[in-house]
Amino acid sequence: MTFVLRSLFFAVMALSVPIMSSSAAYAGDIFFKSPSGNIHCLLSDDPAYAGARCDIMRVTRLSFPNPPFDCDLDWGHAFFVGPYGGGRPVCAGDTVASPSASVLPYGMMVSAGSVSCLSTREGMDCFNQSGGRFLLRRANQLVQ
Repeated sequence: MTFVLRSLFFAVMALSVPIMSSSAAYAGDIFFKSPSGNIHCLLSDDPAYAGARCDIMRVTRLSFPNPPFDCDLDWGHAFFVGPYGGGRPVCAGDTVASPSASVLPYGMMVSAGSVSCLSTREGMDCFNQSGGRFLLRRANQLVQ
């Protein structure tokens, strides 16, 4: 019975959208923000939620204005890309904004595992080695 419950728990966790908060304690977590302070990110190689999650604070237009039917939380401001697969908006009731986040200067990149984020004057581009990504800008937010 314990094996079945444990297997069910891990199966559900593998299918769920990662929820990351600024109180994460994993040693591999890297909190950073864009020089403008408009985009805050968490990059982690923690096996439980490996990938990049970024929150954009201010937009001139939401590229994903309609949340899925099962999202009762905030939508359109948080994005995630893991080690595999595409980038995607996430339904989030938390934020990765951290007062202690370091500024990632324009033109600089930070990586954890197979996921990297590049800070540019146009926005934050986070991607994995298989081509999945999101690009956050005030004017639009793109996923691939």
